[in-house]
Amino acid sequence: MEHAVLIGLITPSQPEERTNEYLDELAFLADTRDIVPVRRFVQRTDKPDTNTYVGSGKIQEIRQWIVGQQHNAEHTIDFAIFDDELSPRQIRNIEQALNP
Repeated sequence: MEHAVLIGLITPSQPEERTNEYLDELAFLADTRDIVPVRRFVQRTDKPDTNTYVGSGKIQEIRQWIVGQQHNAEHTIDFAIFDDELSPRQIRNIEQALNP
């Protein structure tokens, strides 16, 4: 079975309630593909970060958690699923940051 983290933003135009609804939908969609969402990460910000979507501090927090999961052999994280479309730049930077 594959595992994923779900990642979303709370912004002035997207309140926390809506972000949680989007993450619920992503969890449902992941489940239909036999992907188990094991944790949610949410960042409160004015707008998406152009480099990593959630900002460098949050992406490092996510990375540390993923690495910790692999060391504990609890879950290997196969996917990071975001609640918005990412730019090619963001995808490249996120892949570099999250691949331990």
